[in-house]
Amino acid sequence: MARHNREGHGSDQQGYDYTISYQPDWLRQVKVTRLLESGRQSTKTLFANPQDPARKPGRTVRTEVRCEEQGIRFEIALSDPQRVVKRVIVETGPAGSNGEALGEGDVLFTFDHRT
Repeated sequence: MARHNREGHGSDQQGYDYTISYQPDWLRQVKVTRLLESGRQSTKTLFANPQDPARKPGRTVRTEVRCEEQGIRFEIALSDPQRVVKRVIVETGPAGSNGEALGEGDVLFTFDHRT
């Protein structure tokens, strides 16, 4: 069974502050990707887990991301009984965005598992 969630903090390329609630035995890091005004993408490590895993993660892991300034709040729950998932990607966008490709206002979060 995994340990209880911990809380970490980070800021993105535009200076928005985030709170990450994570299970320390599963999460290695969270990266955030945004589209720049030039049309290029920028990726930044939002949070890196400072702890070494004490044991194997549980079969279900949960991670929550919050950014009050942007109205972002979501939780991912991953059921991985065989412990084979290495990465989860979540793309968020403003209401009404088409979801086709990373666009203005969209934020891409990459959650990496400990390897």
